[in-house]
Amino acid sequence: MNEAIHLSSKFDEDLERLRSSVLQMGGLVETQISAVTKAYASTSSVNVLSVIENDREVNAMEKIIDDDCVHIIAQRQPAASDLRLIMGVSKMVTDLERSGDEVKKMAKSIRRIQNSDSSSRIELAILKGATDLRNLSKAATSQLRRALDAFARLDTDEAREVIIADESVDVEFKGIVRKLITYMMEDPRSITTALDVIVIARAIERLGDHSKNIAEQVIYIVEGRDVRHTKDERNS
Repeated sequence: MNEAIHLSSKFDEDLERLRSSVLQMGGLVETQISAVTKAYASTSSVNVLSVIENDREVNAMEKIIDDDCVHIIAQRQPAASDLRLIMGVSKMVTDLERSGDEVKKMAKSIRRIQNSDSSSRIELAILKGATDLRNLSKAATSQLRRALDAFARLDTDEAREVIIADESVDVEFKGIVRKLITYMMEDPRSITTALDVIVIARAIERLGDHSKNIAEQVIYIVEGRDVRHTKDERNS
C-alpha cells in the first residue's frame, strides 16, 4: 500500500514538473516577443541578434519536454485525464516552438529594415507607424499569456476567451496589410520595406493562432473535447 502511494506521489510530481516546464518555455517565448517588439523601434541591431540566438533555447526546451512526455508514458502508462494532459502538453510545446520560429522570422525582417537605406517619404512613414505593429504585438502577447494562464489553472472559460480573442488579432492584421498595400501603390520605392513589415505583422498574427491552439488543448485536457477546426457551441 505504501509503495502504491509512493508511486502515485512520484507520478504527480512528474506531471507537475511537466506543467512547470511548459510554463517556463512559454515565459521564454513571451520575453522574446517583447524583445523583438522593442527592437522594431530601435536603431540597434544588438537586440535583434540576441532574439535570433535565443531561439536555440526555445528549440532545446521543446526537445526536453517531448522526451519527458515519452518517458512518462513509457514508465507510468497514464490513462484518462493524465494521458490527455501529456498529449496536450506535447502539442502545446510544438505551438510554442513554432511561436519562437515566428519571433525569429520577425527579428530577421527587422534586421533587414535596420540595415536598409530607408529614405523615401513613405518608407519613413511606415517606420514611424510602428504603433499599429506594437498594438498588434501587444494583443498577441496578451493572448499567449492568457492561454498559458488558462493552462496553469486548467481554466476552460479563460481558454474559450483566448479563442474568441484571436478574431480581433486577425482583424488588426488585415488592417495593417491594407494600409501597407496603399503605401506600396503610392510609392513603389517603399515596396521592400513594406513587404518586410508585412512579414512581421503576419508573424505576429501567427502567434495569435498558436495561442489559440494552446487554449484548445486546455479544453481537451479538462473536458476531453477536441474543439479544433470546429465551432465550440459554448462560444456561441
